[in-house]
Amino acid sequence: MFSISLLIVIVTALVFEFINGFHDTANAIATSVYTRAISPGKAIMLAAVMNFIGALASEKVAMTISKGLILEEPAQYVILAALIGAIVWNLITWYIGMPNSSSHALIGSLVGAVIIENGGFGNILWSGLFQKVVIPLVTSPIVGFFVGFLVMKWLYILLRNKTPFWVNHTFSKLQVVSAAVVSYSHGNNDAQKTMGIITLALIGAGLLEGDAGVPLWVKIVCAIMIALGTSVGGWRIMRTMGSKVTRLAPSGGFVAQTAAAAVIESMTALGAPVSTTQVITSSIMGVGSSKRLSSVNWGVAQSIVAAWFITLPITMILGGTACFLLSFLF
Repeated sequence: MFSISLLIVIVTALVFEFINGFHDTANAIATSVYTRAISPGKAIMLAAVMNFIGALASEKVAMTISKGLILEEPAQYVILAALIGAIVWNLITWYIGMPNSSSHALIGSLVGAVIIENGGFGNILWSGLFQKVVIPLVTSPIVGFFVGFLVMKWLYILLRNKTPFWVNHTFSKLQVVSAAVVSYSHGNNDAQKTMGIITLALIGAGLLEGDAGVPLWVKIVCAIMIALGTSVGGWRIMRTMGSKVTRLAPSGGFVAQTAAAAVIESMTALGAPVSTTQVITSSIMGVGSSKRLSSVNWGVAQSIVAAWFITLPITMILGGTACFLLSFLF
């Protein structure tokens, strides 16, 4: 039977999923909107639909969250603390318009809460954390940068005899497709984190076997919430992603989105919870750098990269603090 604490955890997890949707909408559609390949309203609805479809596609990342980071299932209030810490950080970074990884906010907050619960590091599966989180945290943006850089260089050569009108007209249409693909990959990777958290809570409550996988109803409600959140949009972050890092033509937007989608899908197949924010931003930087290094606003890029690396430690503190406070209530 569902306890009150379990219900609170599930509701909070769905709130996080909703925030994840509107927080990360810009990652998939910002370049399409700012190159005028698609209107903002249509872009948001496209992203919402593709996030929903992607969220139902697999569960490897969800199993990493529920089974691959923590040795023993934490108490319900610990999971709740992890969600609160991640939500707080997501809202802070959304308010200031700074692209941030919802994935690593949740994982960092979970690790911090578990450390406080156990009074030490003994319940953390460090090998899983290192292999599935830390390594992809470093490698996926690097791969995204170089894939965007190299593909754009190749495209310059391929299109050198085409007129600017033909290039812009063609890639404006193709960019709608790439926006749909990267939105799908966002749902396929990001929505699974919340699925994993709810699955972890169900296992801890004794309502689910550890190897049972993600229940279908969990997949459906998470898919719905991330789609609803996506439909709200993320205009503050969209402004940063769409124009402040670098100016992109439709061809560059297409390459950045396609490169990001390829990297995210590869990581999802490995069960690695990567950041759509990090990968699409680094792909945009790579595309911009392929023309000339000065075309990238490296000051904005530097602040974005700094936010990536402070997310884990800050959310560990937030999650740990929330766990300490909630321990007095539970």
